[in-house]
Amino acid sequence: MDAAAVSDLMRDAVGLVIKLGGPMLVLSMLVGVVVAIFQAVTQIHEQTIGFILKVSVIVTVLLLGGGWMLESLQEYTREIFALIGS
Repeated sequence: MDAAAVSDLMRDAVGLVIKLGGPMLVLSMLVGVVVAIFQAVTQIHEQTIGFILKVSVIVTVLLLGGGWMLESLQEYTREIFALIGS
């Protein structure tokens, strides 16, 4: 395995991490901003509101997209094992 193959493998790994973690990160950030605006307007400064909403959004994303995420990770793992075997 040469340096080009290793760099391609690492590039694909970073792309996969962004593809799998991106939706959860972006949605939890949006929920955080909306909750922060709501708390600023109503002057309710309860920390558990934002936490519970963020956790519920992340769980929902995992339930809806978990199968696709697992398939993507399995495909990448198969590619790595195929490269190890060759």
